[in-house]
Amino acid sequence: MYGDPSTVRKILTEVGDTWAVVGLSTNERRAAYGVADVLQRFGKRIVPVHPKAETVHGERGYASLAEIPFPVDVVDVFVNSELAGPVADEAVAIGAKAVWFQLDVIDEAAYERTRAAGLAMVMDRCPAIEIPRLG
Repeated sequence: MYGDPSTVRKILTEVGDTWAVVGLSTNERRAAYGVADVLQRFGKRIVPVHPKAETVHGERGYASLAEIPFPVDVVDVFVNSELAGPVADEAVAIGAKAVWFQLDVIDEAAYERTRAAGLAMVMDRCPAIEIPRLG
């Protein structure tokens, strides 16, 4: 339900190519680091969003979604489920077109709010796993 194949495909191939990756830092051991690399190789522009605002994979980082001075298509969320809802709300506020909650990031109320606001949303999925399935 939260990651139906048509929505996954739509977000990866139709929604847009600028992906804000919330929780992305220079820590190479974190999942966000590897997934951001996969997204870049798939042709997406990644925008690191982390309190440290570090440059990652050659892209300037920002401390919050609100600080990004250009449109963002997809907000990819690598924070704990307890913190994910406010990030989804911020994605709606900045005019993103879609929200992607990573594996084990689950907030059903945030999912419902985000969908009600008209955004495409996937929850408890990983684009690095889904991209090869596109065929």
